[in-house]
Amino acid sequence: MEIESNKLKSQFLNFPGTRYMGSKHKIINDIWNHISDLKFHSFLDAFAGSNVVSYFMKCQGKQVITNDFLKFSSTISKAIIENSRIQLNEIDILILLSEKAVNYNDNFIQNNFNGIFFTPDENAFLDRTRSNIELLDNEYKKCLALASLIRACMKKQSRGIFTFVGQRYDDGRKDMKLSLKEHFLNAVDEYNACVFDNKQNNLSLNIPVESLDYKSDLVYLDPPYYSPKSDNDYTRRYHFVEGLCKNWEGLQIVEKSKVKKFKSYNSSFSKEESALNEFNNLFYKYKDSKIVVSYSSNSFPTKENIAGLLSLYKDKVIVNEIDHTYSFGNQSKDNLNNFVKEYLFIGI
Repeated sequence: MEIESNKLKSQFLNFPGTRYMGSKHKIINDIWNHISDLKFHSFLDAFAGSNVVSYFMKCQGKQVITNDFLKFSSTISKAIIENSRIQLNEIDILILLSEKAVNYNDNFIQNNFNGIFFTPDENAFLDRTRSNIELLDNEYKKCLALASLIRACMKKQSRGIFTFVGQRYDDGRKDMKLSLKEHFLNAVDEYNACVFDNKQNNLSLNIPVESLDYKSDLVYLDPPYYSPKSDNDYTRRYHFVEGLCKNWEGLQIVEKSKVKKFKSYNSSFSKEESALNEFNNLFYKYKDSKIVVSYSSNSFPTKENIAGLLSLYKDKVIVNEIDHTYSFGNQSKDNLNNFVKEYLFIGI
């Protein structure tokens, strides 16, 4: 049994890291050190983001429910967390790379994103591959292919975000030199390696957090942070891969936008006037579960605010501090706002 446990934990090494805004990849072991003594079997990650925490918990043998309001995040979690055995094979890859398949998206990317992020040939590759994904015969295979296409775009785009035209932040790294096709094939291998069965019924969701109606032994909350010192708009940063995942269905592009973004999704957590109330609502909803909250020291609500609210519903509240440097995104690496304390609130 110990050998199997070690095998599960080593599986986490396959998780492909990103520069995703707010990712806990760098501090996941610190988080685990603080909560590993808590007794829990089921784990709900209400704001999954990069999915690193949820995947880590799957590798610990937990039953995982992962959710995010962004479709591309939940697609990745469906591919490697909910999915326990399906992988992309050589025939699937031939289908995905076929240049003869019917183009169901009418060259949408070529027509709408010409000269913005990628070259004409790369846009044609994206249109073609995105359409070919619909030819796959399994939902998990589609999610794996979409996850791989998303990763390819984020790796190829300088700084991994879609807030500027062109490649003015090209730092000469290898990722900028590989083609989108090469990135895509690398990502297929990486995500295939992430697929494993932890003998639990795991679930991936894409619903507003206020609509969540799932119980869990431990609830982990890592919401968008409101801060006047930093940009917390996930939709703005990742609109292109979100649109790619949704095939831009139901999304209206803001034509005056240079990067052709669409209107941002609303999040009450990223607004000063409503964040505190939203925390209170979630703490009340999950008062019968263990609650763990990740939050940044340069954000609102304050440490005192969150600890005080959590103490209304929990007999014991522990506050841990972890030194953390956030992914730089489109900010200078010398920006002091990136160097923060990560607060980890534990309510039991």
